Amino acid sequence: MLPIGRSTSGRQAPDPRDVDVKSREQAEIVHFAGAGVQLTGERRGAGNPCGTVVLLHGGGQTRHSWGRTAERLASSGWTSIAVDLRGHGDSEWHSGGDYSLDAFVADLLAVVDAIDRPPVLVGASIGGITSLVTAAEHPGIARALVLVDVVPTVEPAGVERIRAFLTAHHDGFGSLDEVADAIASYTPNRRRSRNLEGLKKNVRLRADGRWYWHWDPAFIRIGDEPARQTPRERLKAAAALLTIPTLIVRGGASDVVSDAGIADMLELVPSAEYVYVPGAGHMVAGDENDVFAGYLDTFLSRIPS
Repeated sequence: MLPIGRSTSGRQAPDPRDVDVKSREQAEIVHFAGAGVQLTGERRGAGNPCGTVVLLHGGGQTRHSWGRTAERLASSGWTSIAVDLRGHGDSEWHSGGDYSLDAFVADLLAVVDAIDRPPVLVGASIGGITSLVTAAEHPGIARALVLVDVVPTVEPAGVERIRAFLTAHHDGFGSLDEVADAIASYTPNRRRSRNLEGLKKNVRLRADGRWYWHWDPAFIRIGDEPARQTPRERLKAAAALLTIPTLIVRGGASDVVSDAGIADMLELVPSAEYVYVPGAGHMVAGDENDVFAGYLDTFLSRIPS
């Protein structure tokens, strides 16, 4: 295990207070023609000189999970595009319920095809798995890769806890307070949200007067998991193919990625940089956004133009 708070390069992560976020970039809503669905995203810093960073969220989340990271990227000279995955947020739900890995990869290929030059891919959870497979199986599609708590060999108990949370509230919530309570129970390392209005980015009020997660229930159904599982061997093969600059970020409190999983990943991608964020869970950027953004800034500053 590497020393806490250091990367494989031995460089200390920058203090986020040293980075001047001059202003909040206005988000521009953009749309992409995915593989049979329309995808919605937010772009900040259009035309910035450093290039484009595409941000892909985890299952059950939306593009808004990258809000502060996307703003900081734009203020640092990058164009950031945070995309709602199919079936999530404001992107279309697939009429046939196709939420396979191949479908997510096809969508990402369509997004990248609409960008002038290969972007940096940053992905968490299913967004990271999609980014890994896309970058490895389609050489030249990405300039660099950042995987947030993503490795081929994960801890079953942590994956089961995610599945249990996502399927526990299929009948919705009676109030935004109930939504906040559910999130607080799942993420005990975070403070309970006081901004109930902000929760409206992740839930929608339906005609029955109840609040529901803003994603297609077909994305994950009880009893349907075997069809959705990503073959570990495919992910390992993809990791071994990587030749682009790669950063692996692990949450110190994650129950999905373990020491053994990281060791296996670093053996597959020996050139990768690795950072460990103490106190952060599986959703690292949401738990420790400023620390995560600091590591990301450092990594991006060394990517060849």
